[in-house]
Amino acid sequence: MPTESGSCSAARQAKQKRKSHSLSIRRTNSSEQERTGLPREMLEGQDSKLPSSVRSTLLELFGQIEREFENLYIENLELRREIETLNERLAAEGQAVDGAELSKGQLKTKAGHSTSQLSQKLKTTYKASTSKIVSSFKTTTSRAVCQLVKEYVGHRDGIWDVSVARTAPVVLGTASADHTALLWSIETGRSLARYTGHVGSACTSSNPRFLSSASGDQTAHVWRYAVQLPTPQPVADTSQLCGEDEVECSDKDEPDADADAPSDCPTIRAPLTSLKSHQGVVIAADWLVGGKQAVTASWDRTANLYDVETSELVHCLTGHDQELTHCCTHPTQRLVVTSSRDTTFRLWDFRDPSIHSVNVFQGHTDTVTSAVFTVGDNVVSGSDDRTVKVWDLKNMRSPIATIRTDSAINRITVCVGQRIIALPHDNRQVRLFDMSGVRLARLPRSSRQGHRRMVCGSAWSEDHPVCNLFTCGFDRQAIGWSINIPALLQEK
Repeated sequence: MPTESGSCSAARQAKQKRKSHSLSIRRTNSSEQERTGLPREMLEGQDSKLPSSVRSTLLELFGQIEREFENLYIENLELRREIETLNERLAAEGQAVDGAELSKGQLKTKAGHSTSQLSQKLKTTYKASTSKIVSSFKTTTSRAVCQLVKEYVGHRDGIWDVSVARTAPVVLGTASADHTALLWSIETGRSLARYTGHVGSACTSSNPRFLSSASGDQTAHVWRYAVQLPTPQPVADTSQLCGEDEVECSDKDEPDADADAPSDCPTIRAPLTSLKSHQGVVIAADWLVGGKQAVTASWDRTANLYDVETSELVHCLTGHDQELTHCCTHPTQRLVVTSSRDTTFRLWDFRDPSIHSVNVFQGHTDTVTSAVFTVGDNVVSGSDDRTVKVWDLKNMRSPIATIRTDSAINRITVCVGQRIIALPHDNRQVRLFDMSGVRLARLPRSSRQGHRRMVCGSAWSEDHPVCNLFTCGFDRQAIGWSINIPALLQEK
């Protein structure tokens, strides 16, 4: 009868070891509740000032952490056994591996290569197994540095865009699908003025003297605002409202916009200037440095540059193959970026009056929802392909950093001074990343606070003492957040 080879024997022994080990794992898991029940009974018997519900939640969380580490430990043991089995098999086979004669040097190389592969697998498994635990701790910590301060409720439909005035008086602007744009007191959350000149949904952008609003009625309006800021009231501490991050909310949990509608605030019904040159929905507008010219982006696949004082069209920027989604201007230079559904964004250079160059950036696989300037020569783009890319204007071939997420990204904004990117998502989350792609935090979201529908946009106000980040969404509300940036960067 044929004899069993050494390699087959070693493989059979390894299989038996793994089988017996899997049985021990099942036995361990079956008695899990018996082991976790003892400390729970001991802790419940002790005196504590914590409410019973809080203590129960803590016990459950610590139990989950213990189980995660136990599973990780078991997986590590199994991988180590596989490594030992491999070493035993190589030692038993001597120089004969897979029927080939190898020298000791070659055998050592093959063994080292196989061992390194298993070692890499071990590291990957360890990293994947602990990522959820680390993420849980980071989310808890981020609640201490990212707090909801104020909710701005008054629109009767989803809010498309949010912006903050760059000079005094510093007010918050929101534009909604209810055909209105509202100005808010950041400190008190009261509405200061309402613009009703559009017959379509709007988005806003401000300069030192005026607000511009773009609309579905194929126009962009420029209107003057003069508001009297109310006396700020003490801000309620909402840090205790934090609950679980992934709590589903029904339509009944949405703010009652009818009850809080700003009926007593002044209404502006007519613009100073109406910019009319587009043949489709005007989806975005922004001011060039100096405040004398404005740029608009439209679904007619073009962007227009206007002289605001005369309402004349200066340049029609053509080249995109599909509808535009956003436009943004450089804070100190005559540069414009436009993003489109054609998966690209374009850089338009107006610094030389005689030459208007354009550069095309390709790198996304779906609609580019926004592209914004940041410090230096960098541009950050977000897309429906669930990625955010950081680009160097001097190198258009490939991004210098890529952020991958689990949901489509809407209109992003960058905290220029601290180089922090705020990512509003379709899945109601808002995440913060640095320019190198490192995740810093996720804004708290629960049944009591945070957005309950898609988050459409975000805006930083870096020096404001009350709120330095604002977000808006389809839940008809804008939210002001206090981000402790030094603590956030220290955690990184």
